[in-house]
Amino acid sequence: MKQTPEAKLAKLKRLEELRKHYSLFFYKPYSKQREFHELGSTKRERLLMAGNRLGKTFAAGNEVAFHLTGIYPEDWKGKRFTKPTAGWCGSVTAELTREGAQTILLGRVGNWGTGCIPKELILDIKRARGVPDAVESVIVKHINGDTSQLTFKAYSDGREAWQAATLDFVWFDEEPPEDIYIEGITRTGTTRGPCFLTFTPLLGMSNVVMRFLENPDHADRGVVHMTIDDAEHIDATTRETMIASYRPHEREARAMGIPMLGSGRIFPVAEEIIREEPLSVVPMHWKQIIGIDFGWDHPTAAVLLLYDEETDCIHIRAGYRQREATPLIHAAAIRPWGSWIPVAWPHDGYQHDKGSGDQIARQYADLGLNMLSENSTFGDKRGNGVEAGVMDMLDRMQTGRWKVDANLAQWWEEFRMYHRKEGKIVKEHDDLLCASRYALMMLRYAEPRTYAPPPRDKYAKNGYYGDSKTWMAN
Repeated sequence: MKQTPEAKLAKLKRLEELRKHYSLFFYKPYSKQREFHELGSTKRERLLMAGNRLGKTFAAGNEVAFHLTGIYPEDWKGKRFTKPTAGWCGSVTAELTREGAQTILLGRVGNWGTGCIPKELILDIKRARGVPDAVESVIVKHINGDTSQLTFKAYSDGREAWQAATLDFVWFDEEPPEDIYIEGITRTGTTRGPCFLTFTPLLGMSNVVMRFLENPDHADRGVVHMTIDDAEHIDATTRETMIASYRPHEREARAMGIPMLGSGRIFPVAEEIIREEPLSVVPMHWKQIIGIDFGWDHPTAAVLLLYDEETDCIHIRAGYRQREATPLIHAAAIRPWGSWIPVAWPHDGYQHDKGSGDQIARQYADLGLNMLSENSTFGDKRGNGVEAGVMDMLDRMQTGRWKVDANLAQWWEEFRMYHRKEGKIVKEHDDLLCASRYALMMLRYAEPRTYAPPPRDKYAKNGYYGDSKTWMAN
């Protein structure tokens, strides 16, 4: 039976009413938000580091509502409680907590029940003293008939205000001081409950940020990085407008969720300076070289570097990164770039594989890669020093002579997080950057596509090594 216009309107109004008071049931996370939620099933501490207005507080607010009510989506793969919970959430000040987490969870003052927590499940709201319209705590009915409690906090109250309680979870909306974050972790120490953070890294490479970045493989800690391109509710025109509205020195932090320039970052360069759209055509005379970084527990990575001698400009055009795979898998992924392209490799390529007994670099040569006959060095007094390579890369970036394909998400991820701690480079999550550095160091051996390599000779008297201008033979 066909619906009348009046019936359709009534249905739409009912749907809008449901969305208003039961938004929890309509939550559909973006891919990065979903990744953040699912990380909770394996990591006790997790961080959603994102730009402004991208949905980080909204994502965490919905998760908190799930934990308080016990009502989880059927496809929920994140942390799940089977009993009522007690938790805290807070921000820098009570005013910011009120405008952020409180509003997301409860709705605006005078419209309680229009946030993530369904109206009929809010049993009691206790107002805070001294801050207009701020809430101190809320009692929520759990699906099993008992009650959960959430308390709103502020960092400005000091570390002592974050002591004493035993909690199931803690949510930090905005970056906390390190001492307060440690107190939050301590509150869930006996319950082994989650501590999760959602913030834009305007404080740069702080101790809290580095806690998550310096060891990306930590068993109990994880980070999800969300940029403006991951916010599916923002169209391209609005994105451009938002980015243009930010001050230049804050643009990358507020739009891309990248720690503010400086503050320990190794490459304090605005991405727009080195980012380029994918090259549709590569001039025949541009030279090419591949850099590779060997790994197992940490990934094996490779990049394709193009060099325009006329402008002295380097272009990173392709990247590959994969952990816990054999040379056979890696070589198969890299060969399509061009089996004739010389491949630069690090000193550990001389090491022997425990299984086959062959040198690592030789294995790749046997699999069809054009491995250079020596490991990567500058060929001068700088040798193969990491600092020299990093400074060479930085100099090129700052002078517009280093460009990177905008689509190389993994390379950009490493670039954003590459940092120092106590003056020393943190050698974590840097595999593609290392591969880039090895290729740069051996740039003198790059060749254009017109180059025809000599035939391989497995019976050469010097085994698989040639001179420094020929490639490793079988």
